Amino acid sequence: MTVESVSVKDAVVRTAYERDLHRHWEEKQSDEINLLLGEADGLYHHHFAVGDFNRNILNAAEQDREALILKEMHRLESEQVALITDALDLQPDARVLDGGSGRGGTSFMIHDRFGCRVDGVNFCTHHIEFAERLALRRGSADRVAFHYANMVHTPFADGVFDAVVTNETTMYVDLFEAFAEFARVLRPGGRYVLVTWCLNDAVTATSPDVEAIDEHYVCHIHKRGTYLKALAENGLVPSRVLDLTAEAVPYWELRDHSRLKTGVEAPFLAGYRQNHLNYLVIAAERVAAG
Repeated sequence: MTVESVSVKDAVVRTAYERDLHRHWEEKQSDEINLLLGEADGLYHHHFAVGDFNRNILNAAEQDREALILKEMHRLESEQVALITDALDLQPDARVLDGGSGRGGTSFMIHDRFGCRVDGVNFCTHHIEFAERLALRRGSADRVAFHYANMVHTPFADGVFDAVVTNETTMYVDLFEAFAEFARVLRPGGRYVLVTWCLNDAVTATSPDVEAIDEHYVCHIHKRGTYLKALAENGLVPSRVLDLTAEAVPYWELRDHSRLKTGVEAPFLAGYRQNHLNYLVIAAERVAAG
């Protein structure tokens, strides 16, 4: 994938915030945790996870412990994608949009589960190039494609997708703008599945832990109520809402034991434990207009 001209880039990366975010991801090429975790099976994720881990590994010999921790983190992250695939029922001729597709982990796992076509959109060029190489290596380049695009303004026609998914990426966009775009490209009756972390505005209006996460990831964590309002205003009707906040804690407890921890572990743990930060899975249907 190559960006053909400055004008193409400017059409995708439009605002001052998006330019800051684009710069953050383009400069973050080492990304040690994600790259190390994906080496085992070629699935590279940029999301976190839920569910407990094998706590016996914390008692392993010191020379073995780090490798076991990383292996367990990768298992949890790969299993997390089932939060999306279990909410979908797709045929091989279906088409899926993956908004903010990173290095392709979620896109590949959706294709592997259903055999359907998946189009990932992302504006980090080295992520796209990495994912395209993986698609060729996996023999799925004809069914899993990655596009240099902004997920709130994609190049696709109206109603062409049976499903849209976002896996911990909506904290980087305006929800009303993004959900309007997802509703546009979804066929009537199509399903949107999102996994996200969000501010629990039923409990607090602000949180220093949420602010610390925002600063670390150059993101804008939205309020839980804003998600529901933005879905409703764009004809996306939730059929499933899961609060997995308690289940999100163990992953961060495990990561906090890794030598590769980045410092963001403490605010995630505090935010979840105080119920200021929520971990949600929402599945919503695109209602027909009129």
